Amino acid sequence: MAMYRRRAASAVISALASLPALAQQTQQPEPAMSTVTVTSSALGGGEAGQILSPAKVLAGPELRNKQGVSLGDTLSHELGVSASGFGAGASRPIIRGLEGPRIKVLENGMSVADVSTLSNDHAVATESSTARQIEILRGPAALLYGSGAIGGLVNVVNERIPQELATQPSGEAELRLGSADRERGLSLSGDAAAGSLGLHVDGSARTTGDYAIPGLAAPNDPAGPRDRLPSSATRASTLGFGMSRIGDWGYAGVSVDTRNSRYGIPTAERSFIDQQQTRFNVEGMVLRPADGIESMRFKLGASDYRHTEKLQDGTPATDFSNRSNEARLELAHAPLGGWRGTVGVQAETSRFSALSAETGRADTVPATRSDSAAAFAVEEREFGPVRANAGLRLESVSRRPDQGMQPDRRFNLASASAGALWHFVPGYAAGATISLAQRAPSIEELYSEGPHESTATFDIGNADLRKETSRNLELSLQKTSGKLRWKANLFENRIRHFIFGRMDGTMVGETGAADAAGGFMRRVWSQGDATIRGAEAEVGWNQTGSGWSLRAFGDVSRGRLDDGSNLPLQPAARIGVETGYRAGPLRSGASLTRALAQDRLAPFESFATPAYTLLDANVSYTWKTARAEWTGFAIGKNLLNQDVRLSTSLLRAVAPQPGRDLIVGVRTTF
Repeated sequence: MAMYRRRAASAVISALASLPALAQQTQQPEPAMSTVTVTSSALGGGEAGQILSPAKVLAGPELRNKQGVSLGDTLSHELGVSASGFGAGASRPIIRGLEGPRIKVLENGMSVADVSTLSNDHAVATESSTARQIEILRGPAALLYGSGAIGGLVNVVNERIPQELATQPSGEAELRLGSADRERGLSLSGDAAAGSLGLHVDGSARTTGDYAIPGLAAPNDPAGPRDRLPSSATRASTLGFGMSRIGDWGYAGVSVDTRNSRYGIPTAERSFIDQQQTRFNVEGMVLRPADGIESMRFKLGASDYRHTEKLQDGTPATDFSNRSNEARLELAHAPLGGWRGTVGVQAETSRFSALSAETGRADTVPATRSDSAAAFAVEEREFGPVRANAGLRLESVSRRPDQGMQPDRRFNLASASAGALWHFVPGYAAGATISLAQRAPSIEELYSEGPHESTATFDIGNADLRKETSRNLELSLQKTSGKLRWKANLFENRIRHFIFGRMDGTMVGETGAADAAGGFMRRVWSQGDATIRGAEAEVGWNQTGSGWSLRAFGDVSRGRLDDGSNLPLQPAARIGVETGYRAGPLRSGASLTRALAQDRLAPFESFATPAYTLLDANVSYTWKTARAEWTGFAIGKNLLNQDVRLSTSLLRAVAPQPGRDLIVGVRTTF
């Protein structure tokens, strides 16, 4: 197998080297680069227009080449983004050192309504293989989507409810096979029209085995697992339908989708999780419904989410459930005094429970009802070469646990932002944004009181926690035109009453009593003022044209409590370079990323992650038939077979990332 992997890696690199000569033999025209619209921005526009809320939009071949088993894996190479790395099935994105409930994950602009923010072992209930694009927004995005976006948001767009009529039936399908985890994946989507009705269907199925690793799972445990990481296998399937009526007045439609998955937790207990979710959505937009209103958009969503944590032998341990309803109304108004923008209201209610499968009791977190209601506005205006932006969000959040021993809590939250972008000479711009965002403590931070098998912690919440208040300043400078483009961001985020899980090294049993052989580390939810500072920069040449392209990038952030100690699970600094080649039907790329050692540990952390070098490459060839366009592709990941351990992962000492992986497949559009 090792010889096979070396040959596979050599084949990918050789193919890249031969591409220029091969491309000269082909006369097919270079496909036009499409313009990508950021759907989660209230002000519309493309990625280049998201200066005040720095954005990245993954779409097309770039998204497919970076696609991973989990959302965190898919986004982990983006500027300022890392992953929680809790096995292959449950890796969440981390943005600028902020994770969990501070990162809002949306699907088509609505909350995914899972329980992934409660614990690192809970997977995000969305699928990237059927996504048309994935959007990453930071900063003032919190004003649009709630206090959970204090660190940023990720929006997975699959366009399940059509907004335009297809001129003819069209679709996309992909089959991919992977070597490191024995991946077998199939995804498809299709659109059609019947009169004024737009129709959509999408689905996916994927299975992976325990993935290959470059050596020992735990560096200092030669008697432990090696070569493959036990309990890292995954299985997932999705199916979704949507339809809408579309006319000159706008559109209105409905959708339903279901998701089923099973994934292992690569800890010593080798437990696994069975996850199911069904979602219903209603969405519509009416153009010019009244004088002064350019459009009215409404969204309604209902979700029934469940998962069961099971022991290695399949015995159910804990049943999690989250039933939620969400409603949004947005009005885009005509310019008023030169200002254009959107105002809206949002309401959400959810019923969460985590019950013992054996007794039916809430042994760790009590069943809790959460309600929120908010009003928001985001406005923008041009002042000559300066574009100004301002926004405000007011929100009320309540938590009401069933158990009478725990108090109800209500939080009144206010968020605001203001910024300006100055085009001081053609093609160059400088920007500054100042924002304030507040977050209510989550259910587990307030009310936890019991063991959590998958994280091997005994969690103790604090019902007296205060709301977090983040004050963020960001400066940006960039070149926005020509073949050579670049950008740089500096940011400082001061967070008052920052909430984190503090572990004091005490081992306890299932009752919480001290026991050196108890198997659970005591984790107490605490607060302290914190500051996160960082920088991001990238420079690119010929990123959208034919021929050769180049990109260099780097990001770094550091989080500290005001007492001088480091925040836990902080990302390592990274630098990297990418090169690509496009000619007619040929596309290729290679990237080399160097992550530095991360030894800035919180007082209760003990494992410093070593530096690593990650080499990835991809190559694809597209051809056309009478009725379809076909693309064959090969993707190589971690071609140097490095022992990669993420400083943002709770399992970094026992669960490295996958070793060398070769993915091959075919994609068709028609």
